[in-house]
Amino acid sequence: MANRTVAVVPAAGRGLRMGGHVPKQFLTLGGVPILVHSLRALEASSCVEAIILAVPEADREFCLREIVAPYGFKKVTKIVAGGAQRQDSVRHGLAAVDEEEVEVVLVHDAVRPFVTPDMVQRVVEAAARHGAAVVAIPMRDTVKQVGADGLIEKTVDRGQLWLAQTPQAFRLARFQEAHRKADIDGFHGTDDVQLVERLGYPVAVVEGSGENIKITRPEDLAIGEAILAARQGHDV
Repeated sequence: MANRTVAVVPAAGRGLRMGGHVPKQFLTLGGVPILVHSLRALEASSCVEAIILAVPEADREFCLREIVAPYGFKKVTKIVAGGAQRQDSVRHGLAAVDEEEVEVVLVHDAVRPFVTPDMVQRVVEAAARHGAAVVAIPMRDTVKQVGADGLIEKTVDRGQLWLAQTPQAFRLARFQEAHRKADIDGFHGTDDVQLVERLGYPVAVVEGSGENIKITRPEDLAIGEAILAARQGHDV
């Protein structure tokens, strides 16, 4: 009986918002590539049995030589070519999943280095129960709806608003169906659970952490260094 969880890590982005020529997933945090931090958390998760990494075609050999081999990642079993957009990279990774042996597919951003094994475990368990699940945090700031003229139209009730993060997890068949339908319709979501939502399936929410940041801008690196130092018990 299938009971395995496989993680798909889309890491084919070029990181244009970061500036420079190095893709953001290969920039260093605490002297180590951001991607390595993310993979370490997945590797340490007892419920994740294998990791499929989706990277730019030109970087597949680099990832094997500079990321997987030197850092000793045993669970990274496949490195596939990513796509033009993140959703394409996830679809390519999903296509490499062994359908006969996998029950749950977990997707995690390469540039969210502060995910924890506990977070992974909880979202996988929720996906197994409900079909799909997302790590998210409650909206704490006051939210304003602003018109095209730059003037506030109203204050939005934040009571039911959550900020989606990754990891996100799915029963395999449901996730495959969602991606097939999105591909047929030419639909691109802003995250993976949106593909499932649009088919009317339920998605459970698992509370995450404010530390589970996505590093997309230069200032995020500074925040990341502070989080890393705090976790390591150093003075910030």
